[in-house]
Amino acid sequence: MSASGTVNWYGLLAILAIGVTVWTWSRLARPEGADRGSLALVYLAGLAGGLIGAKIAFLLAEGWAYRADWLALLTGRSVTGALLGGYLAVEGAKRLLGIRQATGDFFAIVVPLGIAVGRVGCLLQGCCQGVACEPRWWTTMGVDGLPHWPAAQTELAFNLLFVAWALVAQRRGWMPGNRFHVYLVAYGLFRLAHEPFRAIPPLAPRVLGPVTGYQIICVAMVVLGAVRGVQRHRQRRDRTAPDPPVAAAGALSGRT
Repeated sequence: MSASGTVNWYGLLAILAIGVTVWTWSRLARPEGADRGSLALVYLAGLAGGLIGAKIAFLLAEGWAYRADWLALLTGRSVTGALLGGYLAVEGAKRLLGIRQATGDFFAIVVPLGIAVGRVGCLLQGCCQGVACEPRWWTTMGVDGLPHWPAAQTELAFNLLFVAWALVAQRRGWMPGNRFHVYLVAYGLFRLAHEPFRAIPPLAPRVLGPVTGYQIICVAMVVLGAVRGVQRHRQRRDRTAPDPPVAAAGALSGRT
């Protein structure tokens, strides 16, 4: 309950999202050259990095405009920053622990599922609204009593669709080791296009003309996902390619 006696749905669903991701990670993560304890530490590093990244992104993108509003500074955070911070923290933890196992395919299910649960909290709390617009069949009624673009619903649908894709990809062996990179690119492009439909708080500044700080973070997310995805694809290709002498012998014998 908040001080006014109302339920803080956003906070409750954020806690539930963490619980859901912990349970999902424990069910999905299977060690390959690493023990379960090490994989648990990788998850915790991702969670911590996500929380820190979410706060840093908020402060850089718009938090400095709320210098006089301590409540906004304490509660503000961003999913885009959480994804970048979590990714960097996981990579750092794996390097420190000496884990070479790819964990992104697990996170490709865990992360969008957690974000989807969090967006349910947005719906119940009435926050993270879209821009006010003319009433249509798809508009939602905002806390101000006006019709709005269904921003939280759209993000919820996107993340659930990606979870469905990731589950199918896991079953069919699509993009092994690269599914979280696919998510970074897909979510970055989605948020880049969706940002103009999200209601920008009155004090939140535009950084470069109509471009927000979050859109710049989205570009960084897309670049990171694309670059690391190409690197991972090349690494897997090089590991599975036959040794040059074997390939040459196969070519001479007609077996290639």
